[in-house]
Amino acid sequence: MKRILSGIKPTGTLTLGNYLGAIKQFVKLQKKMSDCEFYLFVADLHAITVRQVPSELRKRTLDIAAMYIACGLDKDRTVLYIQSEIPQNVELGYILQSNVYMGELERMTQFKDKVSKQEKSITASLFTYPALMAADIILYDADYVPVGDDQKQHLELSRTIANRFNNSYGDFFIVPDPIIPEVGARIMDLQNPDRKMSKSDENDKGYISLFDDEAAIKRKIKSAVTDSIGIVKYDPINQKGLANLLTIYASIADRNIEDIVTQYAGQNYKQFKEDLGNEIVKVLSPIQENYGQLIKSQELQDILDRGRETASNYAFKKMRKCKRKIGLGRK
Repeated sequence: MKRILSGIKPTGTLTLGNYLGAIKQFVKLQKKMSDCEFYLFVADLHAITVRQVPSELRKRTLDIAAMYIACGLDKDRTVLYIQSEIPQNVELGYILQSNVYMGELERMTQFKDKVSKQEKSITASLFTYPALMAADIILYDADYVPVGDDQKQHLELSRTIANRFNNSYGDFFIVPDPIIPEVGARIMDLQNPDRKMSKSDENDKGYISLFDDEAAIKRKIKSAVTDSIGIVKYDPINQKGLANLLTIYASIADRNIEDIVTQYAGQNYKQFKEDLGNEIVKVLSPIQENYGQLIKSQELQDILDRGRETASNYAFKKMRKCKRKIGLGRK
């Protein structure tokens, strides 16, 4: 049976971009690839590459777990777990640091961005975290990893590390392949369509949180940046803001962009934005209701306990073999 694995870092609030680019795609994959098993984890260890408020980190970790389930994941087919509860992730992450080179880590986008901005107090973990990310994936022998365009670099490095290990010690880790969603893989900021919608953005007008109420959602769509052209058409070069809204519309409603453009031919942006806001509310309202029932329930704890047990058992056996293969231990 093939295995699909994905993770999300609990920093900031979950956004519409997270839902359309990752969560919804994961739900679709479950329905489409019924012969696969799914591993999903909350990457809380990756969050602490920068300082976090402990109570807020714990809350966001549970929020994400509950929200994934609320969005429609099949609880019986998903191994849902919290990264830090599986110590073998860190153990393998350290081993993989011996199989990745400084130059490769220096080329990683997140580290390069921090350096280019001349930020101070960049932690060592921010530099080495791609090794832990590779461990998150290959420890569980994932065959496929859903990724957006901006995440392909991380997966490619994971593939490089896995291949390097296999070349040194014999075939041991599965080298994962990417699954890239065709639509909605990259949702941009509502106020600045040149950058990705981010759950860590300080300007909340730029993103729609999965926890936003109806009024906030409609207000943010209404104020989203468009242009002075006034014609609904898909032109990501000259009408970036509108192109982003069309992508959101197509993704949230499971429609083709061309059909949406045809629907609003001759109409202004006002009606288009009103309809888009209503469409988002229609999708998010039942998700928010499901989340409210789950977040403080014993059911959520039971799901996470089962996920931890399943992931731990697999990770323990894999790491025991890994250490023996590279010469660690007495036997």
